[in-house]
Amino acid sequence: MLRWAFIFLIIAVIAGLFGFGGIAGAAADIARFLFFLFVVLFVAALLLGRRILGG
Repeated sequence: MLRWAFIFLIIAVIAGLFGFGGIAGAAADIARFLFFLFVVLFVAALLLGRRILGG
C-alpha cells in the first residue's frame, strides 16, 4: 500500500511538472489518502500484535 502511495506521488509530481493540474491534484489526493490509510493500519497492527503477544 505504501508503494502505491509513492507511485501516485510520483505521478502527481510528473503531471504537475507538465502542467496537468487536475491530474496532479487527483493523484496527490490519492497518494495522501493511501499514506494515511497505511499509517492507520500499521498502528492498528502494532496495537493488536502487542495485545496478542502481551497476553
